[in-house]
Amino acid sequence: MATGIRDKVAILGMGCAKFGEHWDKDAETLMVEAFQECLADAGLEASAIEAAWLGVAFDAISIGPSGVPMSMALRLNNVPVTKVENYCASGTESLRGAVYAVASGACDIALAMGAEKLKDTGYGGLPVRSRGTRGDLISVLGSAPGNFAQLASAYAAKHGVAAADLKRAMAHVSVKSHANGARNPKAHLRKTIDMDTVLNAPMVAEPLGLFDCCGVSDGAACAIVTTPEIARSFGKTDLVTIKALAAAVSNGWEVQGNGWDGSYFHTTRIAAKRAYAEAGITRPREQLGLMEVHDCFSVTELVTMEDLFVSEEGQGWRDVLDGFFDADGTIPCQIDGGLKCFGHPIGASGLRMLYENYLQLLGRAGARQRANLPQFALSHNLGGMPNQNIAAVAVVGRYEH
Repeated sequence: MATGIRDKVAILGMGCAKFGEHWDKDAETLMVEAFQECLADAGLEASAIEAAWLGVAFDAISIGPSGVPMSMALRLNNVPVTKVENYCASGTESLRGAVYAVASGACDIALAMGAEKLKDTGYGGLPVRSRGTRGDLISVLGSAPGNFAQLASAYAAKHGVAAADLKRAMAHVSVKSHANGARNPKAHLRKTIDMDTVLNAPMVAEPLGLFDCCGVSDGAACAIVTTPEIARSFGKTDLVTIKALAAAVSNGWEVQGNGWDGSYFHTTRIAAKRAYAEAGITRPREQLGLMEVHDCFSVTELVTMEDLFVSEEGQGWRDVLDGFFDADGTIPCQIDGGLKCFGHPIGASGLRMLYENYLQLLGRAGARQRANLPQFALSHNLGGMPNQNIAAVAVVGRYEH
């Protein structure tokens, strides 16, 4: 009988490059920037790493078809490097590989890296025609803003939310993230905005305006993981451990019948239930102290609050407007700026989320630091479109043994 990985794996160190438009840096340079911080934090030499995983979504653009560029850039000592891709959950997927390797006893010290270099390719997050089935599929599915606009419309229709109320809630999400990002020196966008700016911005796909959409960034983030016992042998006294790591991939159920109404993410609900069971969380609204979720669009963050069972169904927009998820609220969400303002280098985002939770749990988040250290911190990734997607949920917390 499987028992899960709770407290079997500790985070020995983490690093994150500054996200942004890095015209003068390639993906390898960004990985080195994150890795150097990670090694210093862990107190290790690169030669201590026994296996590595690299998450990247657009491999042909960013890295190439293998993990060799990372191995060369980081001067890894001929260790196995596995390149993984799972849409926007690619960073969390690399973490999953490294964590499972340590938990299984396959290795003692493993590296998880996520990276993406997109700005200088002209990629703007909208679909393009290309050869092969993938290009045709993207064209059939439509644009990301268009698909998530339908999510917003379905949510409002199902729960009877007035258009003006939904737009105000989405605007609050964006204003909150910009205020948080302004306090983060590694964030891509560091400018505060107000409600009027969001509500009067150009429309992208009704009801999503310009400030309801996250942009494209370059960046990298990484983690070195090991067992709590080995971490202690390195002199680490305050440990952050993995409490749960769960993923769910759509099997097409959403589009194969009439069971899905388009107002929520089925995979997020499944991954959340699995993660909570593994972490021993029975009351997420009371037990979670911090969240980083996949706010590719402001409505996604709002809907995710319900899919994670923090807000009651149909009430997430009210919690947003009440400030429940603000930096000084009950459960801060995107306290580092989120995808919207920290940035979204696709393969790096999952590990960037973990990086913020890790810093907060250790009391090292600087101007963003919460006064009360959380018991549990959650990160959530969502890849693909609302009707065909991948969800990943990671829960971390302090090691109490």
